[in-house]
Amino acid sequence: MSFSINSPLRRLLELTAAFALAATVVVAQTVPQSAGEARAAHALEAAKKRGAPELYAFLKPFPKGADLHMHLSGAIYAETFLDEAAQQGICVDLNALAFAELAKNSKCPDGQMAAADLVHKGDDPTQHVYDKFVAAFSMKNFVPFASWSGHDQFFATFDHFGGLDKKWQGAWIDEVATRAATQNEQYLEIMQTPSFSHVFSAIAKAPWPSDFNDANHLAVLAKYRDQLLANGLADDVAIDTEEFAHAQASRNELEHCGVTPDSVQLKAPNACSVHVHFLYQVLRGFPPAQVFGQTLLGFELASHDPDVVGINFVRAEDWRGPMAEYHTEMLMLDYLHSVYPAVHISLHAGELAPGMVPPDGLTFHIREAIDLGHAERIGHGVDLLSEDRPQDLLKQMASKHIDVEINLVSNEGILGITGTRHPLAAYRAAHVPFSLSTDDEGVSRTDLTHNYVQAVLDQNLTYADLKLSARDSLEHSFLHGESLYTNSDDYTHRKSACAAPIKAAFTATCKAFLLANEKAAQQYELELRFNAFEAAQP
Repeated sequence: MSFSINSPLRRLLELTAAFALAATVVVAQTVPQSAGEARAAHALEAAKKRGAPELYAFLKPFPKGADLHMHLSGAIYAETFLDEAAQQGICVDLNALAFAELAKNSKCPDGQMAAADLVHKGDDPTQHVYDKFVAAFSMKNFVPFASWSGHDQFFATFDHFGGLDKKWQGAWIDEVATRAATQNEQYLEIMQTPSFSHVFSAIAKAPWPSDFNDANHLAVLAKYRDQLLANGLADDVAIDTEEFAHAQASRNELEHCGVTPDSVQLKAPNACSVHVHFLYQVLRGFPPAQVFGQTLLGFELASHDPDVVGINFVRAEDWRGPMAEYHTEMLMLDYLHSVYPAVHISLHAGELAPGMVPPDGLTFHIREAIDLGHAERIGHGVDLLSEDRPQDLLKQMASKHIDVEINLVSNEGILGITGTRHPLAAYRAAHVPFSLSTDDEGVSRTDLTHNYVQAVLDQNLTYADLKLSARDSLEHSFLHGESLYTNSDDYTHRKSACAAPIKAAFTATCKAFLLANEKAAQQYELELRFNAFEAAQP
């Protein structure tokens, strides 16, 4: 396997000198703490006693591994969108607080204003309008009121800031990668929906099969897949591959990745060190034919483009469409997994709270995502304990090593779920792997470090728990290649090629193994970062 300029092994080689003095780590969850771990654990507890700002300062440089649950458009801050609209020459609708259209002859219609005037005039009269746009694009200063909840505000934001040219995707990746680098993150698995124009023309020629049902879904969907592919759906694969490649190339250009440091002033810390892959983001809630067409395209794309490492379904789980068609969508995945077994699947499931849907709507989403949807990871999983036979479900997730992506800030803002109402303690007690993540850090006005802070303050996670989350995030990522570890979720035994104590100067055998397996390379680097972080504790 070849590696790009953002290769984790290349990063390891670049960091060799920096980590040369780091102490050797003993990778273990059950053995006694090393001296460095003990100092770091003590420092965490001391920072916790001093309050959230001190805890944030301590945890910002803490090695966090990966953010596995991030929507690209939702990760961008409102100020960035407004600045890009200004550069693009877009007008903004002052009543709808949304992007409108390109200005004609440098003029905007009545009721609209040039984004450039809104952003760049800088005079006091426009500040209150600018503030309204930022608030409409995010959860900034939001306070729930009658008939308008945090859930309503969150999902409404996407209608306000949609419409920007996709040429900005490289800049968006640059923004999230730069922010990740400042927080000692290594890898982002970003959800994004690329173009799917041929899907609509394909399904127009082949309506959803009227004889679809549980008993015959495999045969019916096999025939329907053949029809859609014959109607040109696969033509989107080349378009989307180019779209993702262009976004990555644009990001690399912005960050000067691959350019020697003496010829350009690199950003500090270097965002190039943050590795990025994508999950194809299917927009559920549409009629079944459209959802199946998008999902089929996602599986096709992930089978051809190594930058696309899996698929996920998105949009509010409690909306009428997703609730009504949830079982049908899981049957779609059951069939497509049988055709494309190598394509990874992570699914939003259980992003629900009591009262949002009728009680029976809380009883089956996570289980069906696993049993029918073949999910390797569950996003959110908040309604876990409302599922039928939740203890059996927990045992199943633990035995199958199904990771749960925990989004604490998002769960509080959207669902109002915090503290003991959150099932994280149940997942941990059952030894289900978990990974802290952001969801939509731009809309929520947060970052991954804030989620780590909330995990400590709201969920009483210890230093060892945070370290486990970071390790789980890479172990359950969809990075290419083998894990560094012999058994999933057991960080006490590494593969024989890298069984020697972890050091910056690794053996030739280990180097060859890491070159062939980017997941293992990222995991090895995480341990080096833990070494450095713990060695720096007083």
